[in-house]
Amino acid sequence: MIVYAFGLCVNERYLMPALVTLESLARALPTADRRDAAVRVLTLDLTRQHAATMADLAARFGFGSFDLRWARPASMAVMADTAYITVTAWLRFQFTPAFIGRPYFVYVDADTLVVDDISTPLDGLPADQLGLVADEFAPTVGKGQALPGLTRDRPELAGRPYFNGGMWWASTAMLASVRRGVSNALKTGRRYIFHNDQDALNLWLLASGSVHAVPRRFNTFELARFLELSDWPRRYTPRARTPNATDAALLHFVGSAKPWLPSTPVTQHVRLYRHHLDATLRQVQQLGDLSFDAPRWRRR
Repeated sequence: MIVYAFGLCVNERYLMPALVTLESLARALPTADRRDAAVRVLTLDLTRQHAATMADLAARFGFGSFDLRWARPASMAVMADTAYITVTAWLRFQFTPAFIGRPYFVYVDADTLVVDDISTPLDGLPADQLGLVADEFAPTVGKGQALPGLTRDRPELAGRPYFNGGMWWASTAMLASVRRGVSNALKTGRRYIFHNDQDALNLWLLASGSVHAVPRRFNTFELARFLELSDWPRRYTPRARTPNATDAALLHFVGSAKPWLPSTPVTQHVRLYRHHLDATLRQVQQLGDLSFDAPRWRRR
């Protein structure tokens, strides 16, 4: 039996989305698996009240263990793109074995919706490799905005895989190697950073080869929101739109069109997300935390 923890990095801006991710994760896991699983959260700025609400919800959802700590990103953090991303994303390199307290770790971004069991990539995962899914918009180095300028200086790296940082699967023992590797990569590669911590992670992966490719269904980009407004995704991927939710284990709402925003087109999977958001808000209200406002799209 593999014993694992789920990890999230949360700030006040993304607290409600993180709770939705946690609620969907609970729904996707059998009761016994939830009871054995741990939830670990790193935060930059959560209030004590909101930290307590998150802990209460994790218990209500049936997770066997919950812990939250306040942390700051290492001084190495580089924020090249700040359109909808905050420095909180760099906290993913601050998880430690002592804090996680489990031999395996699954990192989950807070703009995701879990549809099926996302722990299964841990089966057969090499102990010295990080499980990651190739980035659909930039699957290889040298294409798109993945590590811009790198292949000009290192042409031998063109065509190497480039991975999305929104989901990780790892043995907890290797997290120190990830942190050191990212730090070392930034000493020589800061000029190539565009996607912040994701680029830093990929710089280390290119140098170390410590990666195990995970199937796309475990980090599926939701495309239909974009295709309602423009054909631009077709420049990066031949896939017409997000598959049915049953084909994905996790839906990732990448980009600025987040499903909780009123301006986002209401696609099949945005509706699914908002169904989970409604359910999460009801749970929060039952706990007595009245500090959460209903999303603007609910007030129309």
